[in-house]
Amino acid sequence: MGVSAGDPAELPESVMLELRRLTAELLGNVSSYADDMLGYILDRVPEAGADDDLRGLTLGSCSSNLEAALSMVRHGIDVGAATAPVTALEHARAMAARGYSVDVMLRFYRMGHAYFSERVLAGITAFVPDPALALAVVDSLQRYAFAYVDRISSEVAAEYVAELDRMQNRVRAARTDAVRGLIAGDRIDLGRAERTLSHRLTGWQTAFVCWTDRDDADLARVGAAVGAHFGSGRPLLVPDGVRALWGWVCGTRAPGVAPEDLAPLACRIPAMVRISIGTPAKGPGGFRDSHVQAQRGRRIVELSGQVAQVTSYAELALVDTMSGDLDLARAFVATELGALAAEGRRAEEERRTLLAVLDAQGGLAAAAEELGVHRNTVLQRLRRAEERRGRPATDRVAELHAALRLVQVLGPVVLTPEAG
Repeated sequence: MGVSAGDPAELPESVMLELRRLTAELLGNVSSYADDMLGYILDRVPEAGADDDLRGLTLGSCSSNLEAALSMVRHGIDVGAATAPVTALEHARAMAARGYSVDVMLRFYRMGHAYFSERVLAGITAFVPDPALALAVVDSLQRYAFAYVDRISSEVAAEYVAELDRMQNRVRAARTDAVRGLIAGDRIDLGRAERTLSHRLTGWQTAFVCWTDRDDADLARVGAAVGAHFGSGRPLLVPDGVRALWGWVCGTRAPGVAPEDLAPLACRIPAMVRISIGTPAKGPGGFRDSHVQAQRGRRIVELSGQVAQVTSYAELALVDTMSGDLDLARAFVATELGALAAEGRRAEEERRTLLAVLDAQGGLAAAAEELGVHRNTVLQRLRRAEERRGRPATDRVAELHAALRLVQVLGPVVLTPEAG
């Protein structure tokens, strides 16, 4: 049930008539009351006079709310029909735009209600000489005023939140446009872009991409952890849908992105998240190039299905360069490895051994240490690998090494399926 002041079914006729007479008299002087209410609020909420525009909106809100509430009482309109005046809604938007909290904004309404109680209702006997009638009038007006303020403050709070959302959407859109312009290589105003992004573009830029297949992963926290690892408390973070996040860190020096440098970071990342990190590079061009590399690194990680949580593009650059056309990559692997390009445990074991020997520049002892097996085991596997390949390991060494690296990263994607 709504609250109505002036409903004949709820109030004695004498009270109803007195209410209507009183509110008509108060309406005749509403401008003076509004000025007085503004002064009352300014004494208690200094933010109301922060600038001329906000002060004017506060005055307009005082005047329009007083006029609306008194007019509704005068005509016996249920408070459920009340809507926030235009100036009150604009005042809420102005408060949001200036960065004031919703609590500060709502204090305007609490103080306005207090003013109405202290200044208007306290002097009601000057308008209604009969004490009993005055008490009934005050009771009705007070209940109505409380219900009105409760309803209107809910509406202006909702408008305040909506304005915050609009502001945040505009900021996000501007940031996204600036980022996409940088990535596309568009001509931009560097200073304006830095202000929009709150990110310096003249130092070393290290881009990263975080992604997951889960909807409940907090990628913003992951991005902050990546930034902290590279020494930045405020990395630039831009969501790419719900399950991916782009990020950049700016520094005066290029950070280390080798596997050993990234190992501590991997320990702090949730298991369901993967991170690809581009090569650090300078300036706006580096901003773009490092991001492109991070994205290409993500492609390789997803293509290979490998389980490494944090990957540097530098470790994948060769494979990325050679795998743009997967059909060509498979043909290259088959040509260089021969029968060694087949799936299966034995073939994988021999490929790993051959790659370890090539990485060690032919050193069997170093390869054995890397693999954790005896030197003679390495020699036996190397001979089998050469037999399966059909050529010695010294034939086309660069091509062999590249083919083995492709298989190491992409695995079955570039191998011949195992028979049976």
